[in-house]
Amino acid sequence: MKLNLQDIPRVKGISKEIFLKDYFIPQRPVVFEDLSSDWPATKKWDFDYFEKKAGDIVVPLYDSKPATGKQKSHGPAMKIKMREYIEILKAGPTDLRMFFFNLLQNVPELIKDFKYPDLGVRFFKKLPVLFVGGEGGKVVMHYDMDLANNFHFNFAGEKRVILFPPEETKFLYKVPYSIVSMEIIDMDNPDFEKYPALAKTKGYEVRLKHGEALFIPSKWWHFIKYESPCLSLTLRSLPTSPKKILEVLSNVILVRNFDNIMRRLKGQRWIDYKNDYAIKNTHKNAGIE
Repeated sequence: MKLNLQDIPRVKGISKEIFLKDYFIPQRPVVFEDLSSDWPATKKWDFDYFEKKAGDIVVPLYDSKPATGKQKSHGPAMKIKMREYIEILKAGPTDLRMFFFNLLQNVPELIKDFKYPDLGVRFFKKLPVLFVGGEGGKVVMHYDMDLANNFHFNFAGEKRVILFPPEETKFLYKVPYSIVSMEIIDMDNPDFEKYPALAKTKGYEVRLKHGEALFIPSKWWHFIKYESPCLSLTLRSLPTSPKKILEVLSNVILVRNFDNIMRRLKGQRWIDYKNDYAIKNTHKNAGIE
């Protein structure tokens, strides 16, 4: 049995008027096949180029191991130079990933390799972020804490992306006081006997290749698997509605800090409680005994 997924629509040469009407305003995902076709990055960005331009930069790397006990969530597994990480990527499969790496702050020279597309949306230009992963690496199903609309440009390889709209949250085993699904669930090969609510979900998928971009609407869930080593750039458009701004502030100030406090106080008991709650609540919402 597999997840119920349909292909994400693909477009070429789309105007900003059509994008706004058909995708941005109704909050639907779309793949742009040529949005970065005139960028220097599309011709230049591979691992040799990054080794040359940013090889001495020290980067934080993250792995797929869930935080346990009193560990903070989302902490880096190690910090090494970019060229050392690239050698790891070239050597074979690895779950070590670069996450939310601020290009403007760390390698400003690379900013000239791309431009913000004219799509009728306001981009947050202080935070162009890089994501890098090795073959077989996976990113847990989650949505972004700041509820940004993401324009995710892929380079140098291929990745599989699974998306679910916010209304599917009730079936996704969302962990309380977080923005993630249960980390033990492998959305690439889910266990429907243990997590039967996943059979009720309706989502989308795409295999994103070099030079293609994916629009991920605000608060949409996304799971990513690196089919091969990839470099990806995400440009972000932050929410403007008062309701979403309040939710962002709650996520950043209250939810995250409360979760970290409870981790320090209760350790693994807090994590186990949250996972148990996620299962019970999801099965209740899905009508599963």
